[in-house]
Amino acid sequence: MLELTGVSHVYPNGTHALDNVNLSIPRGMFGLLGPNGAGKSTLMRTVATLQAPTQGSIRFGDIDVLAEPDALRRTLGYLPQDFGVYPRVSAYQMLDHMAVLKGVTGAGERKTMVEHLLNQTNLWNVRGKAIAGFSGGMRQRFGIAQALIGEPELIIVDEPTAGLDPEERNRFLNLLAGIGENVVVILSTHIVDDVADLCPRMAVLAGGKVRLEGAPRELIRQTQGRVWQKTVPHTQLADMQAGHEVISHRFFAGEIVVHVLADSQPEGFAPVAGGLEDVYFATLAETRRAPAQAA
Repeated sequence: MLELTGVSHVYPNGTHALDNVNLSIPRGMFGLLGPNGAGKSTLMRTVATLQAPTQGSIRFGDIDVLAEPDALRRTLGYLPQDFGVYPRVSAYQMLDHMAVLKGVTGAGERKTMVEHLLNQTNLWNVRGKAIAGFSGGMRQRFGIAQALIGEPELIIVDEPTAGLDPEERNRFLNLLAGIGENVVVILSTHIVDDVADLCPRMAVLAGGKVRLEGAPRELIRQTQGRVWQKTVPHTQLADMQAGHEVISHRFFAGEIVVHVLADSQPEGFAPVAGGLEDVYFATLAETRRAPAQAA
């Protein structure tokens, strides 16, 4: 269990990146969903001991993460959003080198581990190829391979599917699902479908605060009977936004499909089965509305 209590972080320029974040994250896949700039990467870097929060506490099992960062690092696998510059060495050589850095010093043990990870991430056939020549999806799978060195109990992946084509995204998500049953895996993303497909529990982070937390199925159930849909010409979008609580809209065949949130059926709207995307957009709409009401 990963426990975050009252975690806040203020950057030197005064930006409040995290504001009193409280989360309890059990074993399995946990989705951290939020728009760009929500504070997700700051939170992941803080949990990964790359920066200390301004205040708050973080515990992973018996480990006080802030007091014993080295203890957490020994059981941590981390795939950051920006994985850095890839050297012109092979995937096999790089994994072997990173295993040494993580304390796997026995040559036989290291060979077994590296070969297993290359097979697990479907990179065995390109093990001798320079990482600099990998596709985006192959690089992400290599990133997971290095994160799995040493059989970590806490794995953090930050925006792992951004920029991947649909085939690579599916391959990567299937890989995550396969490793996420017996360890804590935090999937930080702004892509709703990634969380809907994988995570039995999730939270929405926006403006540095946890705005919503729970099981996706339960959160979706709570929106049933409150989401309504109407297709209108694009010239009517402003009127829709002025008269209704529009949570999302998208172009379709030259018109706009509008989803609104309401306790009773608005005139001219049809009921729609709400999904996690509607839950997410409704939460963000409420977040944006709160400062306006306060003003």
